[in-house]
Amino acid sequence: MMSWRHVTEDDFALLGKWLAEPHVARWWNHETSPEAVARDFGPSLRREEPSEDLIASLDGAPIGLLQRSFLHDYPEYLNDLTPLTEVPPRAMSIDYLIGDLGNTGRGLGPAMISSALAEIWAQFADVECVIVPVHADNVPSWRALEKAGMVRVASGEIEPDNPIDDRRHHVYRVDRPVG
Repeated sequence: MMSWRHVTEDDFALLGKWLAEPHVARWWNHETSPEAVARDFGPSLRREEPSEDLIASLDGAPIGLLQRSFLHDYPEYLNDLTPLTEVPPRAMSIDYLIGDLGNTGRGLGPAMISSALAEIWAQFADVECVIVPVHADNVPSWRALEKAGMVRVASGEIEPDNPIDDRRHHVYRVDRPVG
């Protein structure tokens, strides 16, 4: 069973390890030193940043990280997305990773995304939809979104997370379920 909890300082070493994994580092392009992890994840932990960082666990074992945020809290993302697709005022976005390579290719990504969406619908009654841009070359990520029920609504140019990438992205969306 998938469970969720907010990242704590005790998770920083695990996050650093995950971010250093080649399958994660390719797409997250993140510094992995203890200082960098504390710098980048500490503000969310202290609620100085409007996004939330959550650890996903399966049967009590941590398997991944999920970041979720309202898109209106990040105007730079809105500036990239609005030329490509409509972004409702109460749209959220997620970013995610499976930490250990041995846990990839086993359906955990789609399961984690599906569980995260269920959590969003349950915890945020005013969220209209979830919109996720993903680099066009990150096939495992966009396939995981599709398997979790998200639909590609646009493709276009967005500033990449990793400067080695071009600007090609696909944009996925799922609306709040009715009923």
